[in-house]
Amino acid sequence: MPDLGLTHLAAGIGAGLAVIGGGYGIGRLAASAMEASGRQPEAQGDIRTSMIIAAALIEGVTLFAEVIAIVMALK
Repeated sequence: MPDLGLTHLAAGIGAGLAVIGGGYGIGRLAASAMEASGRQPEAQGDIRTSMIIAAALIEGVTLFAEVIAIVMALK
C-alpha cells in the first residue's frame, strides 16, 4: 500500500502549481487587454469580450487541474 503522505503532498503541489499557473495566465491576459484598450479605445468592447472568454477558459483548465488533484488525494 503506497504512503498516503506522499500522495497528499503530490496532490497539494499539483494544486498549487495549477493555481499559480492560472493566476499568472489571467494576470498576463488582463495586462495585455489593458494595454490594447489603451492603444485602441474604440475596440474596447471587443477586447473585453475576448478577455472574458479567454479568462473563463483559463479558469476552466485550472478548475479541472484542481479536481484531478483532489481525486488523486482521495484515492
